[in-house]
Amino acid sequence: MTPDEIRSAVRDVLPSVRADLEALVRIPSVSADPARREDVRRSAEATAALFRAEGFDTRVATAGDATAPAVIARRAAPAGAPTVLLYAHHDVQPENEHADWDSPPFEPTERGDRLYGRGAADDKAGIAAHLAAVRAFGNDLPVGVTVFVEGEEEVGSESLADLLRQNRDDLAADVIVIADSGNWDIGVPALTTSLRGLVRADVEVRTLTHAVHSGMWGGLVPDALITLSRLIATLHDDEGNVAVEGLVSRPAADVDYPEERLRAESGAVAGVEWIGSGSIVQRLWTKPSLSITGLDAPRVDGASNTLVPSARAKISMRIAPGDTTRNAVDRLREHLEARVPWSAELSFTVVDTGEATQIDATGPAYDAARAAFTEAWDGTSPIDMGVGGSIPFIAEFLESFPDAAVLVTGVEDPDTRAHGANEGLHLAEFERVCLAEALLLHHLAQPPTADAR
Repeated sequence: MTPDEIRSAVRDVLPSVRADLEALVRIPSVSADPARREDVRRSAEATAALFRAEGFDTRVATAGDATAPAVIARRAAPAGAPTVLLYAHHDVQPENEHADWDSPPFEPTERGDRLYGRGAADDKAGIAAHLAAVRAFGNDLPVGVTVFVEGEEEVGSESLADLLRQNRDDLAADVIVIADSGNWDIGVPALTTSLRGLVRADVEVRTLTHAVHSGMWGGLVPDALITLSRLIATLHDDEGNVAVEGLVSRPAADVDYPEERLRAESGAVAGVEWIGSGSIVQRLWTKPSLSITGLDAPRVDGASNTLVPSARAKISMRIAPGDTTRNAVDRLREHLEARVPWSAELSFTVVDTGEATQIDATGPAYDAARAAFTEAWDGTSPIDMGVGGSIPFIAEFLESFPDAAVLVTGVEDPDTRAHGANEGLHLAEFERVCLAEALLLHHLAQPPTADAR
């Protein structure tokens, strides 16, 4: 097929692909909810059925009875052609309060230029993009394609390493396309080349064995909330940079992120000042950040006049590419232990971690991707962007298949609102993503030029 024929074929299959996407969105495959375990399995079976109908050798796989099901679907490569692994995940985040949604979270609803619903973007649209690319070629796929759709990405991909190891032969590929990221903006494609890592930890301070009267003992005995507050305050300097010594920072790409766009996309209230130093993208992509995402303490309403004996906080720390979670955990623990006020008891518990990723985005596969993206976006070349969030499983692919070129892309845009209420898929961008993936498969099948050898 020529590029023009591929463009026409993608346009022809999009209505059926969208219908299949909407059917997947209607399945509440929330992997974090044990009560929805059967929905997660239904989602896997529905995904498997879609690729089985396209002539793929398809099965549902698990790494053990307690793990969520993944889908592995394969069509062999024509003679001499490479094999491409297409990754997505079919599990979704909890929808949380239905009242926060403008339409039911598991009923796909088109409003304006978007399709709304939990998983409409993250990441069932990734499945749909893979489906569109293979459906456009029909029986004439120019490369071998393996589709791997995971079922527990939203709860940490705990069984992924086992799945990769147990199915290594079936999943081996020359190029791996991970459709779980996004683009720089509407109309501006991107390849994700760096992601920060993650360390989450629970920190508890205790100053008393039990609560006591604040009038009788206040002024002598420190309460746990004041103690924890002072400890938390040591985690940043006066500019808002992370003050934990020994963490890695790196330079960032020279990408302009206008102030007005940043304020609009972040949802920052009018007048709030930004924290930290360095360029905007450096602070978001290649420097560590640290947030307090939860506190255990008495409620304000109904609080009594007592000194609180213990208080606990959840620390979420993002680490820069080039750092390791082992280093970050050790440095954070050392910082807290050295600075806990008034010799209070301190406990430090690591909740979970995920390694940062830095990808060398050079070589024939990346050349093919950039060409495909430029064609799909009508002459707009993709930028190489970082992501401040974490996709720890990418490190698993890099380790399991060190000789494969790993391309990280996706369907999201700055207003997708993944994980939040009113998650939405920009439909015009989705069409470009589908076209770009089909063109990528076409370009990967072409012999490399002399310059690329």
